[in-house]
Amino acid sequence: MGSGSIRRSAGALFRGVLSAAGAKPGTFSDVPTTFCASTASTDPSAATTATTALASGAAGNAGRTARNGFPVRTVAALAASGLLATPLLAGTAYADPKTPAPPRKMSQIGGDRLGTPGVQVAPRPGAPKLPGPDALTARSWIVSDAASGKVLAAKNPHWKLAPASTLKMLFADTVMPKFPKNQKYTVKPTDLAGMGAGSSLVGIKENLTYTVHDLWLGVFLRSGNDAVHTLSAMNGGTEATVAEMQKHAKELNANDTHVVTPDGYDAPGQVSSAYDLSLFARSGLHNADFREYCSTASAQFPGDKGKDGKRASFGIQNTNRLLSGDYDIKPYPGIAGVKNGSTTNAGSTFTGVAQRGDRKLLVTVMNPEKKEHNEAYKEAAKLLDWGFAAADKVEPVGRLVGPRSEDDGTGAAKGGKNGHGNTQAALNSTDSSAGAWTALGITGGALVLLGVVAMAVHRRWPLPELVRGRRPRK
Repeated sequence: MGSGSIRRSAGALFRGVLSAAGAKPGTFSDVPTTFCASTASTDPSAATTATTALASGAAGNAGRTARNGFPVRTVAALAASGLLATPLLAGTAYADPKTPAPPRKMSQIGGDRLGTPGVQVAPRPGAPKLPGPDALTARSWIVSDAASGKVLAAKNPHWKLAPASTLKMLFADTVMPKFPKNQKYTVKPTDLAGMGAGSSLVGIKENLTYTVHDLWLGVFLRSGNDAVHTLSAMNGGTEATVAEMQKHAKELNANDTHVVTPDGYDAPGQVSSAYDLSLFARSGLHNADFREYCSTASAQFPGDKGKDGKRASFGIQNTNRLLSGDYDIKPYPGIAGVKNGSTTNAGSTFTGVAQRGDRKLLVTVMNPEKKEHNEAYKEAAKLLDWGFAAADKVEPVGRLVGPRSEDDGTGAAKGGKNGHGNTQAALNSTDSSAGAWTALGITGGALVLLGVVAMAVHRRWPLPELVRGRRPRK
């Protein structure tokens, strides 16, 4: 396949582990590894992460790493995080005094119960039981209907926490509409300046030319901060991009979010919430390009020029393990994205979207206390399983609000342009046939290809349908 081409597949399992020197606190560890031994820390006040092996861009081993498989990283212990014991029927929780507790008062955007600490769920008779606190150890999580916005259950969804690379969803939703995917850009040395130590990278090199399509593959598949900084440079610089992201978060009613870096790298004061991350995903999924990139399991990325002047390419795999799989986890049936992350401050974070039949669910998980391999994905999968079984058997405990231009966050909808802005009407409607949603579905490890109707759909409510049929581009 040529440079930038996409190969959507369930993904091979890459078992080699590259050793690396310990990274400084605050570094990324977005790239999943394939280790088996426990690395649990005995010091709850400290956490370290290992540096990410690069797909390319470092002399020597980088090219060989790309040829022999995909870069992986070794995970060290993360800081101890909170677990709340939760009696489900009451819909409230009691904090374990040994673990961090959420604020007593949080935002109530989307409903009063979403601002109440602890698990919130309202089961009807016959509803399946929500997995208990031993199975769902994340400090914060939320599972919602992606089309209607109804929140099926949540735990501390407005708790302001470090987001890690899930913040790249807001970056993409803000910047992606600005540049056509075939636009080319030659990277300047200054474009790659200012990235945090240990950043996850796709392997972009200065003085080489990339298409916007290449750069977004680097953002979504490898969580490449070098790709984010390059796109930010195209967008007027990091400072201007951060300001635009903050403005866009405000427009989306994502008031828990404070943006400091465009890539999600740990920074003082940088926070988001499970609720806000779900808003970013839901907004981004209305963009066909966003859907394409977040659902791509593997692709080819441009490499160096050879002596003959031709560019080589190397394979990259999506680090979202519910999409690509790993030795201890299978691709989730019907998965269609969205974004994962991991840093010292954030622990593991993940937002995913999946479909079964006509039902599309969004789930966000932030910082599981259990530090087992791929734990955030495992807890997200449990929430998705429960959500698909419980969707018609629970009362919503809140809702994902629409953009501020259409929704003031209190439930009083505003009229929208061309009649498409009535969010409340959309939330009350079960008809989500308008538009088209390109996505990748993987069922039982088998590839399911999904296509798209050739029409522009952006920020229309409710979320468009998946349309099956078209094979991916080569």
